[in-house]
Amino acid sequence: MKNRTIYLLPVLFIMALVGCKDQGKKAEVDTAEIAGDKMVQKPNIIYIIADDLGYGDLSCFGQEKFNTPNIDKLAAEGMVFTQHYAGTSVCAPSRCALMTGMTTGHTVVRGNKELEPEGQYPIPDSTYTVAKALKKAGYVTGAFGKWGLGYPGSEGDPTKQGFDEFYGYNCQRQAHHYYPDHLWSNTDSIVLAGNKNGKKEIYAPNLIQEKTLQFIETNKDNPFFLFVPSVIPHAELAAPEDILKKYSGKFPPEKPYEGGYYGAQETPHAAFAAMIEVLDVQVGEIVKKVEDMGISDNTIIIFTSDNGPHDEGGADPEYFDSNGPLKGIKRDLYEGGIRVPMIAKWPGKIEPNSKTELVSAFWDVLPTFSDIAGVASPSNIDGISFLPTLLGENDKQKKHEYLYWEFHEMGGRQAIRLGDWKAVRYNVFKSPDAKMELYDLKTDIGETNNIADKHPDVVKKMEGIFNTARTPSEVFQFNQQ
Repeated sequence: MKNRTIYLLPVLFIMALVGCKDQGKKAEVDTAEIAGDKMVQKPNIIYIIADDLGYGDLSCFGQEKFNTPNIDKLAAEGMVFTQHYAGTSVCAPSRCALMTGMTTGHTVVRGNKELEPEGQYPIPDSTYTVAKALKKAGYVTGAFGKWGLGYPGSEGDPTKQGFDEFYGYNCQRQAHHYYPDHLWSNTDSIVLAGNKNGKKEIYAPNLIQEKTLQFIETNKDNPFFLFVPSVIPHAELAAPEDILKKYSGKFPPEKPYEGGYYGAQETPHAAFAAMIEVLDVQVGEIVKKVEDMGISDNTIIIFTSDNGPHDEGGADPEYFDSNGPLKGIKRDLYEGGIRVPMIAKWPGKIEPNSKTELVSAFWDVLPTFSDIAGVASPSNIDGISFLPTLLGENDKQKKHEYLYWEFHEMGGRQAIRLGDWKAVRYNVFKSPDAKMELYDLKTDIGETNNIADKHPDVVKKMEGIFNTARTPSEVFQFNQQ
């Protein structure tokens, strides 16, 4: 284990270091602060991403049917981002945008491409990921939850993409189920005998949480990057019985889900609320573990979701108003499919109970974390560091000219946000020049009034962006049925 401190360098050398500035960086933060005669390690980074959690599924974002006290506390002690976006509206490409700092117009993985018997289309060895960036900066890196960017043993396996340790589901399809017969520990398949032959003795999120907390404790004396891609509340509705009972009868009328590919659920509303409680409790446990280890002041924690709410397996986003004031759900490129809650806490750096309307997205995470860690970002990425916003230095914050998304199911879809303008095109497989919808998010956050015919100049500009915002992909094309 490396010593977390070094002796104070000679004064002249320190002055020389302070005088050097990387002009190409978007923001700077002191990642090595002098404390007495010692130097404090670089900030720990914890990034928690829920799975299919809607913009309105947190009580701090307007949910009224149940509460999320631990996540609400995180918001009260940190900063809420009200205009943050996922990489796209489904799992794998959204996470690829997160890992690479690129939009789905430039990432390798632009859609959910499943492989048998287990796994998804892999990102190549050459991919520069946020985990590789932080390893370069001297961080210990761990991922605990769901991967989905390369089948076991492939070049896209998390252990080949910058993570020192991985535990959880490699395959996002396997992660539809909460009582799997196996999980992965690095490259080893771990058999869960208690879940064999239909038994449900081991609730995978609890087992993954144990490994997550253990990682924090093990690495408390090293700078670490902890990636927590939770599987909750994705797909199957399932929660431990003791928690499920707390919500029984509270959300009528219940419509039992008979099952099939997903497990049957007699009380899907209660199960969904119970799953959110599990997620909220686990977030609270992570925060407490950081506090118990005495590293809270030197740890930034970010919480978000990978896309909008789903309606599979008996889930009922309309009942819970899971997308809040937004239109659409998972797989839509309307706001409800891609705008996600984001909260960041960093004691002494981020102003408590603060809020920002900065328009940001998953591809901004890589340059932000690189800035925090003190390493340069690649010049070919789409992301812009939002570190100045975190630090309250809004006058230094660079902004996107536009944001771009694409989706490769259900006929193919594209979307652009340009200022407050939002352009959406559906069925682009059949017609690359599909008719465009245009909305003004400043006055119509719910995207209810298509005003494309009233603003031909904006439509023309959007068409130009649609033509240039993506590079060709042999695997994920828009010129085919």
